[in-house]
Amino acid sequence: MEEALRSLRPRHHGVGPAVYFPLALLLSAHPFLPTTLSAPSSKRSVSSSSPAMATAKAQPLPPPPVANKVKHEMEMFGDVRIDNYYWLRDDSRSDPQVLSYLRDENAYTDLLMSGTKHLENQIYAEIRGRIKEDDISVPLRKGPYYYYQRTLEGKEYVQYCRRLVPNVEVPPSVYETMPTGPSAPPEHVILDENIKAQEHAYYSIGAFKISPNSKLVAYAEDTKGDEIYTVYVIDAETRAPVGKPIVGVTPYLEWVGDEALLYITMDETLRPDKVWLHKLETDQSSDSCLYHEKDNMFSVDLEASESKKFVFVGSESKTTRFIFNLDVSKPEGGLMVLTPRLDGIDTSASHRGNHFFIKRRSDEFFNSEVLACPLNNISETTVLLPHRESVKIQDIQLFSGHLVVYERENGLPKVTFYRLPAVGEPLGSLQGGRTVDFLDPIYSVDPSESQFSSSILRFSYSSLRTPDSVYDYDMNTGVSVLKKIQTVLGNFDASKYITERKWANAQDGTQIPISIVYRKDLVKLDGSDPLLLYGYGSYEICVEAHFQESRLSLLDRGFIFAIAHIRGGGEMGRQWYENGKLLKKKNTFTDFIVCAEYLIEIKYCSKEKLCIEGRSAGGLLIGAVLNMRPDLFRAAIAGVPFVDVLTTMLDPTIPLTTSEWEEWGDPRKEEFYFYMKSYSPVDNIKAQNYPNILVTAGLNDPRVLYSEPAKLVAKLRDTKTDDNILLFKCEMAAGHSSKSGRFEKLQEYAFTYTFIIKSLDMAPPLGSGQN
Repeated sequence: MEEALRSLRPRHHGVGPAVYFPLALLLSAHPFLPTTLSAPSSKRSVSSSSPAMATAKAQPLPPPPVANKVKHEMEMFGDVRIDNYYWLRDDSRSDPQVLSYLRDENAYTDLLMSGTKHLENQIYAEIRGRIKEDDISVPLRKGPYYYYQRTLEGKEYVQYCRRLVPNVEVPPSVYETMPTGPSAPPEHVILDENIKAQEHAYYSIGAFKISPNSKLVAYAEDTKGDEIYTVYVIDAETRAPVGKPIVGVTPYLEWVGDEALLYITMDETLRPDKVWLHKLETDQSSDSCLYHEKDNMFSVDLEASESKKFVFVGSESKTTRFIFNLDVSKPEGGLMVLTPRLDGIDTSASHRGNHFFIKRRSDEFFNSEVLACPLNNISETTVLLPHRESVKIQDIQLFSGHLVVYERENGLPKVTFYRLPAVGEPLGSLQGGRTVDFLDPIYSVDPSESQFSSSILRFSYSSLRTPDSVYDYDMNTGVSVLKKIQTVLGNFDASKYITERKWANAQDGTQIPISIVYRKDLVKLDGSDPLLLYGYGSYEICVEAHFQESRLSLLDRGFIFAIAHIRGGGEMGRQWYENGKLLKKKNTFTDFIVCAEYLIEIKYCSKEKLCIEGRSAGGLLIGAVLNMRPDLFRAAIAGVPFVDVLTTMLDPTIPLTTSEWEEWGDPRKEEFYFYMKSYSPVDNIKAQNYPNILVTAGLNDPRVLYSEPAKLVAKLRDTKTDDNILLFKCEMAAGHSSKSGRFEKLQEYAFTYTFIIKSLDMAPPLGSGQN
């Protein structure tokens, strides 16, 4: 390996400026642009018989910005790669040449999309018009208060609020509602994000934690989108600050009693590596470091137990996770080992009474099992739920009298709960679990915070046609009460939409599930319908079939929306993930292509009507399949895409790189180097025709450096042989999740949908009044 490292010889030949066009002048010269997405190339031409080109010929479009080519040579294992756009990476985000180039790209994107600005505004108005802007979340009873979030009409951000529980001695019930009105206890706004965000282009709260005595609040805020947070502690009633802020931290934050906090800091590569104990109203410099993870393959996290009597600190890589516990009543005792550090063993923990409950995964028990052990003898374990090859245990949630297990079977989520013996009685294998029933053929279920001491399970449910719904379920009686369903304004009728699940055959015979939704009165299923296919396929993440009100603007225009649940994700269990990572990563891409081909085969769309989308690692998917089968798609959206895989994974100074070697492979090893090179999107751009492409980035993104999508666009422009439009949109004051305001995000949906519609030549002309 050391020889391999020495053979990596980057030779940087200097940074040169980009070639710029006076876009402000071009914009004034082209106040109206065609609604189709085709533009003449300075070096190539296509047949003038296409309608898009006929429009473009009638009104030529300006050429895009062209990034200067500065040769940067990299050699490893005798293989030489040339990166002419390496200079676009500026970790300080301050190089004027780079920033000017990014702004020019944004101006060019605005220019080419200006001809459909009326459509974008219409779609934005549609999406916003479906939202009940003045609303509150379902109140959660904690101690003497109900806690909830409120949104206000016209405001981008939320308020964090609470009210006193009038009869705190009355046990919780699924029928319980928070009193409102003149006779109810008054609402108190603890924190208003709208006020906090006034001085920032970006604002996000990553943690909001109430102290056990309900008197204080600790919250973590990010004002750049770089995911580096500052923690503030305030008096919950007066909002007065308590002590000085804690700076340079992650959003992992938990109370240790009423007078201390546990938090995590990061190393220079933004890897969470140290756990600290902070006593209120003391200086951060005097905080105690409880744990330092020195292995750069591992990152630390923390979480309070449902009982609030312990805080669990985990250290994890992509394959291994071990746990410490901190007794909240005796923080001076420090962290205690709960599960040992064993390669390939992944554990998480909960607590009830005199037992720890542990979810454990290993190579042998790949879909996980649930164990219990006494607090005073952690080596004495009892298997409560054994491993099953067909059912993956995704998460567990503990109550004083119940264990709730979130599972996946046949690609769908399940919620099963078991009654536990009284605290102090022996724990044995659990039997007679009851499963909550759901109606839709495909759906999403997510755990919500519940009261540990009650029998009421709260969860969120939705499907591709069912808006987000919050339920309280009494595990003693089986009574389920819908507490709130997301309001969708504008005559929304769920019965107009069909949800389906299809299965495509992969090249090796594996069946790949596809979730589908469309409006039954608009879709013909004869191959003429437009379709948007979404994919991700990494990190064992499940892309759930959940509701999104903005998506209605596509469905109501006759689009079909589909999700390809490809390998590399976790939808079908742990092995589904294992078969789409490392030296099997290409399964992710070929699965997606097979799903696309299958949808064409069964006449849900055609190549001319098929659009694709993915974000982050899903952007890698999009980049890879565009290189492999550009003929299969009409348009593609790659959001904050991880596309410079080999160069990034060879640089351990880039955030996340070292911990990602267990996901993608370590390219300092020859086998992984050449395998990763064979699919890395930037390294595989060819002189071939590509469809219309929209690429997005966030300047402050710590997960995927903005330079990766920037390089992809620059190299595509220089190499591709078509005249289809390639747009790059970089948010200059945002990170991986783009803008932070709720209406700002809606504007991004409107922009993306407009690009898709425009790519398909479906955009109505200005003043037509047609959808």
